[in-house]
Amino acid sequence: MKSGSTMTEETEEQALSRPQRRFLRRIFNGRITPIAAAGRSFLTYKEAARHLQSLAIEAREEAYREIRENAEQ
Repeated sequence: MKSGSTMTEETEEQALSRPQRRFLRRIFNGRITPIAAAGRSFLTYKEAARHLQSLAIEAREEAYREIRENAEQ
């Protein structure tokens, strides 16, 4: 049973928060120009979410902030 709780904790650490998912879906909806962040360009929600989930928590927060800033420009 302990391994099950560990998987839940790992999944929660990798998952984006609901406000993050909603924001990413909103900014990438119908986008025709990519958003640059963390040295990469993202054109779709799935690309951005997949990349963010692959990062460590601190790096994820930094990349998310960069996406937010670049989306507003």
